[in-house]
Amino acid sequence: MDINALTQLEQHLLNALSTPPSEVRRLFHGRGRCWQGLEQITVDWLQDQVLVSLFKEPSPEFLAALHALLQRLLTTPQWQQCGATSLLLQYRDRDGSPTEVIWGELREYQDVIENGLTYKLDLGRKQNNGLFLDMRYGRKWVQEQAAGKRVLNLFAYTCGFSIAAIAGGAEHVVNLDMAKAALSRGRDNHHLNKHDLSKVSFLGHELFKSWGKVRKMGAYDLIIIDPPSFQKGSFALTKDYAKILRRLPELLAENGQVLACVNDPSIDSQFLIHGMAQEAPDLQFIERLENPPEFKDIDPEGGLKALVFRR
Repeated sequence: MDINALTQLEQHLLNALSTPPSEVRRLFHGRGRCWQGLEQITVDWLQDQVLVSLFKEPSPEFLAALHALLQRLLTTPQWQQCGATSLLLQYRDRDGSPTEVIWGELREYQDVIENGLTYKLDLGRKQNNGLFLDMRYGRKWVQEQAAGKRVLNLFAYTCGFSIAAIAGGAEHVVNLDMAKAALSRGRDNHHLNKHDLSKVSFLGHELFKSWGKVRKMGAYDLIIIDPPSFQKGSFALTKDYAKILRRLPELLAENGQVLACVNDPSIDSQFLIHGMAQEAPDLQFIERLENPPEFKDIDPEGGLKALVFRR
């Protein structure tokens, strides 16, 4: 990380805060490597709270300069007029990903709005807060496709796709994730949006031990696969993704669709296209969804890959 590059970050934030977003948004995406010297920094607008995240431990000199920048930011008209109630700094590379309050008061539970839907975030306690902002267009696509459909949401996490699907008129959504606490937050998210929970199922199981149950609740008109790159003891993307793809023909209804995702910078779209051709050849690649413009990446294959396939 380059201290001299911080002037670019400062100017970018002043511009962004002069007209703050009305919904949750990424304000600065250094991870896309378009800002030399700032590759390990992101800044998010979480409705009223501003979260600066460091993905790598900086030098003491860089950290001091960043603190000075944030203190200057607090004195500007842009900050004072933007309506923010707190400025937070998260150290994602430190044990437990602690969050420092630079200004204001940390609210651990923060409701945010995306595409008119409400999601509850956890701040200051976990590395991830409950909503991956780069998947905004993916959730919008699901909402637009979901009317009257039975949906299977694998690696559901806090059920963002499920919220979008029910909002779009899905007949039923089955959410599967081995993290029961994340599914519980997903249930909370559905409650926040006043959804009919009789249309939603929550399966707190490990996927590879649950095929029979998942198949019994099908067939599905839309299947969403959005796994982590690695989950110790349960999932390794390069080894295990194929095991999911080869199950799709027995789960998917005629003319059904699959949204298959991968967010490892080292793995490109062809991993999914070739994998699908090999494991489920009757599914045809249709399109790759665009990523939100605020997630610009120097390498188009370096960011999120969300690919649509149809039977």
